[in-house]
Amino acid sequence: MTAEELTRCHARALAAAGRLRLPLRSRVWKGQAGEFQGAGVGSSLDFQDHRTYVPGDDPRHINWQAYARTGQYTMKLYREEVRPVVDVVLDASESMFFDPQKAERVAELFCFAVESARRSGANTAVFLVRGDAVRPIPPESISRHRWLDEARAMKGADSALPPDLSRIPFHGNAIRVLVSDLLFPGDPEHGIRMLAARQGSPILLVPFLQSEAAPEWTGNYEFIDAERKSRHQHRIEPSVLKRYKESYTNHFTMWKTACRRHQCRMARVACETDFQTALFAEALPSGALETAM
Repeated sequence: MTAEELTRCHARALAAAGRLRLPLRSRVWKGQAGEFQGAGVGSSLDFQDHRTYVPGDDPRHINWQAYARTGQYTMKLYREEVRPVVDVVLDASESMFFDPQKAERVAELFCFAVESARRSGANTAVFLVRGDAVRPIPPESISRHRWLDEARAMKGADSALPPDLSRIPFHGNAIRVLVSDLLFPGDPEHGIRMLAARQGSPILLVPFLQSEAAPEWTGNYEFIDAERKSRHQHRIEPSVLKRYKESYTNHFTMWKTACRRHQCRMARVACETDFQTALFAEALPSGALETAM
């Protein structure tokens, strides 16, 4: 992808972030001061409850009207306002970028996740992962469009391996967004458990091509392994195509089942349609995103 194409993807992501965002209001937060409701008490204007005054309490929150009636000091409690925490992870494997249309959708989803978190005032951490290689990058670097060069420069022991999420220093009590096509072998349980650990709230944004989901192959083809760059000759008979489609369907059925088990929100986002149209069709109904207030 060229710098101009990345700039256009980033612009579409920003436009979408004006209408949709990560589901930050769907959970209770703990942490730094911000605009979202927390689990504790604080000094916002959102009244929560009363309690008896104890020495050391802030006298500004004494309920003087109640004192005038009862002669007892009581405190007004207000809902704490906190900053949410979001970890965004991009699966930088080659299968994410081998097709130009898919590469654009990957860039849009990644930029959207980061910019949505930043626009909401969240404490945001961003990571690139490629096999067993992990690289943190500054969230503000997304707008400079250098992240793709960094992703392509990553080297691991075997880039065809599933993304090793165990190497990522996730924050506790965070929304954790993984942008990945999930086209790697292995049990989904391990990856989702990593995303859900330490009270994490996992979200999977999964770009896919219709040509991957329902190809119309017939006859002789040369297939290219996107990760290892190897080429393989195959003849595709109807029975082979049927087995492929069944395996593809079963693969994502396993992911959906694991997501339900761990309360992970998953949205498969088509690459062929307009970005906002695809998000409204797939990510909003699944709860992976919510409308911006």
